[in-house]
Amino acid sequence: MRWIHDRSLTLTMLSLFVLFAIGQVVTGWHAHNAELVEHGRAALSFDGYLLAGHLWEAVFENWESEFLQMAAFVTFTTVLYQVGSPESRRPGVVELVDVDPRRFSHLPDVPWPVSRGGWVLVVYEHSLGIALFLLFAVSWVGHVLGGWSRHAVEEALHGQAPPSLAQYLASSQFWFESFQNWQSEFLSVAAMIWLAVYLRQRGSPESKPVHAPHTETGR
Repeated sequence: MRWIHDRSLTLTMLSLFVLFAIGQVVTGWHAHNAELVEHGRAALSFDGYLLAGHLWEAVFENWESEFLQMAAFVTFTTVLYQVGSPESRRPGVVELVDVDPRRFSHLPDVPWPVSRGGWVLVVYEHSLGIALFLLFAVSWVGHVLGGWSRHAVEEALHGQAPPSLAQYLASSQFWFESFQNWQSEFLSVAAMIWLAVYLRQRGSPESKPVHAPHTETGR
């Protein structure tokens, strides 16, 4: 129970992810079959739907925007500021995260890349941003392939020839799907950064202390 308690935030988020993912798959299956039947096509089995572009285009389209948002946020917060926000560095202050990790390579509990040094440490120093950008790239490719497959089915339902991959990538439909998610993600991050200057959530590490002045920056 202690192990669960100490990891309850991650476990709760992953549990909600699984719950809502199941809901998306089930409702997407019914919605897609309704569209197929409406056009005189046979409905897909559940197993068949798990391979359909309709599902994976929607899944990766959303994952793509989430990982882009987080990757950009992690990267931009290394150099950009918002006075008064707990999500920002303090202007003109050398933070603990700025300290050269090589000064601590002799300590017994440092991560292995810190004790190893060299190019391994150089990569590790930026590994969070790199990992998030890679997840964005993988999700973007999934969005491309899933959306291409879905678009081909939709064109076939209307008696049209399916587009090539290049045609789909150049289409306004693909970029509309991308931009509609990207803009909402950056709006939500901007709202979080700005609202946290003036508003509080007692007990949350994402908030400043309730008594902290609005001009206090960082945590």
